[in-house]
Amino acid sequence: MKLIVTNDDGIEADGIAALLDAARSIGDPVVVAPAGPQSGCSHTVTTGKAVRVEPRGDQFAIHGTPADCVRVGLHRLASDARWVLAGINHGGNLGADVHYSGTVAAVREAVLHGWPGIAVSQYKKKHLAYDWARASQWTGRVLAELIRKGLAAGTFWNINLPHLSPGDPDPEIVFCPLDPHPLPLSYRHEVEGMHYDGDYHQRNRTAGADVDVCFGGRIAVTRIRLL
Repeated sequence: MKLIVTNDDGIEADGIAALLDAARSIGDPVVVAPAGPQSGCSHTVTTGKAVRVEPRGDQFAIHGTPADCVRVGLHRLASDARWVLAGINHGGNLGADVHYSGTVAAVREAVLHGWPGIAVSQYKKKHLAYDWARASQWTGRVLAELIRKGLAAGTFWNINLPHLSPGDPDPEIVFCPLDPHPLPLSYRHEVEGMHYDGDYHQRNRTAGADVDVCFGGRIAVTRIRLL
């Protein structure tokens, strides 16, 4: 089973390497990812200029957005792919984040064109380093379960991994809804303008929704419908 693997942190990011390792346990992944960081670009696509494709061994660096990567991947580079996987994002994509995230937009673009997809993100606590080997292990377990389940047309899976301390037991998988709360709005004024400084970790949490589940140390899995 061929899989397209992409992200929004760029083709050299640690997170995509972790996802690639997990993807190899379930299929034959082809990396089609942005040449550089595109975090927070949401569903931006390139239409007024060429999208350059840079082969890097058996991978493809795309000089464009995550959605561009999926468009080029599905229609030119790996049209026989069965699934599109995006991530592992450096940071959570919980609740309202799905509207801003390039990682989630990559999967949304795939679903728009009729391919199923899964977005994976790693929530990060302050002052605790990422453990990509562990994230890859958890991701492989969740991917296998979700691909067995399949998907209804017009939907995709959004996974958020918790950030646990070394030695903590592996987390359980929880299927849950998106949290409806917006991100906290807070700006500080500096000479050059206004800087967003909302505290992501202090955002509102609806009991049983994805923010609460992930912040509480479990793997949050949410099925999202396009319309």
